[in-house]
Amino acid sequence: MKPALLWFRRNLRLLDNAALIAAVETGRPVIPVYIVDEQDVGGASQWWLHHSLACLNRQLRGMDSSLMLQKGPPVTVLKQLCDQTGADALFYAKRYEPLSRRQELEVAANLGERVAIHAFDDGLLHRPDAVKTQSDTPFKVFTPFWKAAINLAEPTRPLPVPASCNFASATRQSLPLADLDLLPSQPDWGRKLHDTWVPGEPAGLDHLDQLDSIAEHYDQRRDRPDMDATTRLSPHLHFGEISARQVWHSLRQHERRLLSSAGSAAILRQLYWREFSTYLLFHSPSLPERPLRSEFENFPWSDNHYHLRAWQQGMTGYPIVDAGMRQLWQTGWMHNRVRMIVASFLVKDLLIPWQSGAAWFMDTLVDADLANNSAAWQWVTGSGSDAAPYFRIFNPTLQQKKFDPHGRYVSRWIPELDDKHPDEYPAPIVDHSVARQRALDAYKAIKGQQTS
Repeated sequence: MKPALLWFRRNLRLLDNAALIAAVETGRPVIPVYIVDEQDVGGASQWWLHHSLACLNRQLRGMDSSLMLQKGPPVTVLKQLCDQTGADALFYAKRYEPLSRRQELEVAANLGERVAIHAFDDGLLHRPDAVKTQSDTPFKVFTPFWKAAINLAEPTRPLPVPASCNFASATRQSLPLADLDLLPSQPDWGRKLHDTWVPGEPAGLDHLDQLDSIAEHYDQRRDRPDMDATTRLSPHLHFGEISARQVWHSLRQHERRLLSSAGSAAILRQLYWREFSTYLLFHSPSLPERPLRSEFENFPWSDNHYHLRAWQQGMTGYPIVDAGMRQLWQTGWMHNRVRMIVASFLVKDLLIPWQSGAAWFMDTLVDADLANNSAAWQWVTGSGSDAAPYFRIFNPTLQQKKFDPHGRYVSRWIPELDDKHPDEYPAPIVDHSVARQRALDAYKAIKGQQTS
């Protein structure tokens, strides 16, 4: 029997992996493959990917197989592998970024006549085209999307790894992991990420096991960056080390065990926000580059590179903003409440284009996800279809008092604010009240252009 290629993408797990299960069930020898392509960008996420691939390879070696690593355009690599191995079947999980969808079309056009292609909607609870309004159009606002999505059929239960996997023998055609150039070298700033994260499916499952304790108080504590009160599941979900189905069913089990739903319902809502972000990108492929609300095409943004650099380095003079940016640089992650605060400061206090902030996050976040990142920045900016009103401008000082009332979060990331070195911390680069009025004036200007 000819072998089948199992193309790993953003499903770097063995449990609840629809493509893997289907490939194994054919009885064919299965060749596991990962192809690094032009979408694998962003320094922090590349670091994570390196270690996630290493972890997956260790798991496969425990099953007498190994992960074949390749680099290049997927259609080219897959054609070469089919020629070299004689494979006449391909199994993979779909992705929803514009480039990923083009890649899938190219693979179908170039291999469809000689290879049986099996593609699976495995990254979400529901396919992006499965949730529609009564008029059969895509939703543009989260709340009605969410209400429609939760009334669809319950996600299938997570499936185990098949009891018997007929993986093909290890091959010499694989590139060494080091040759993929995913790790930083000069300087090796990736070492600081090791203090915070352990990439891979086993670590993701460990975080999943902690959902009970997190969910119990999540609805009351999730906005407090001074507490360890969030799930930290986002990078594991992004790389598919755990599935959205696993999270969904874990939350439902929590509700049944504790007869409590407030905390798990709040986490579940966040899971559907993730779904909605991918949904927006699927139906609006220009989401990462262009505002969904057309009037923002003419917004009078600033090109102040000094302000952008101060924001990136955590040197704006606003402690809650700078603490968040330094946490990002040190750990590759930032608390969600603080993400909203720093984003609001960049686009509204400094009038820096949201695309600049989104690009910085894509490079520095270990959970950098094109859909989530783009939708979140457009939400804060006010340019998205389901956006915060532009006149809602976070006051960073009041946000700090409300969500870091004892100053523990700020003190952790800005040690110079203590009594020994207060002169090392910069003065505010803008006056918030002045900056707020400037932002409101700019918003009124584009609103006026729209109605004139």
